[in-house]
Amino acid sequence: MIKTGNDWDELLAGEWDKACYDGLRSFLLDEYSHETVYPAKGDIFNALKLTAYEDVKAVILGQDPYHEPGQAQGLAFSVPRSVQAPPSLVNIMRELEDDLGPGMAGGSGTAESISEGPADDGILVPWAKQGVLLLNTVLTVRAHRAGSHRSHGWEQFTDRIIELLASRTKPMVFILWGANAGAKTDLILQSQQEKLRHLIIRAPHPSPLSAYRGFFGGRYFSRCNYFLEDNGIAPIDWHL
Repeated sequence: MIKTGNDWDELLAGEWDKACYDGLRSFLLDEYSHETVYPAKGDIFNALKLTAYEDVKAVILGQDPYHEPGQAQGLAFSVPRSVQAPPSLVNIMRELEDDLGPGMAGGSGTAESISEGPADDGILVPWAKQGVLLLNTVLTVRAHRAGSHRSHGWEQFTDRIIELLASRTKPMVFILWGANAGAKTDLILQSQQEKLRHLIIRAPHPSPLSAYRGFFGGRYFSRCNYFLEDNGIAPIDWHL
């Protein structure tokens, strides 16, 4: 089921065949057959397809995909440029410009200014192509029902991805937005095998319900680049 076309294929070889995923496989077959589920089947693993394991410089970890029509594309927090940016993404763009300066979001940071461009391109794809793994803890969702695919097996799969990344020798940055993402802190620490190599940044989710509780002002993008440069790694061009 997993075909990324890069080094993730070897790292995750046989993962989907483990008995612990039998329930998830059956659940997804039933959901996609009888319900409207996002993203499309072919887009579920886009985060892994766009960002190879060895290329990862930073991980932005979210919760589950957007659950309204046309939004989810297999990349945490990103939507196609033809789609109006959801409030969480608008808040991310606002924080980006507060951190790194006006124009970083390609305009004023409003939904309208960042929704222009070809329909087949995702707003955050430039980040993914530079080594930012845009991963959700759960990779599918039923339409209009946030969190509907939690606790069906996706967490075991994404935990394995996080373990593989955290055990890598080359340093990276983990940006954990929201309680579900923040709960992975211990997993990241334990997977480093007692030698702390990675930077972990935790914050509330950028949704309007929680952004004012500490998301704004986190300066995630500049802090990420400072860490990368301190470790001899080329910084990320966050400009969109």
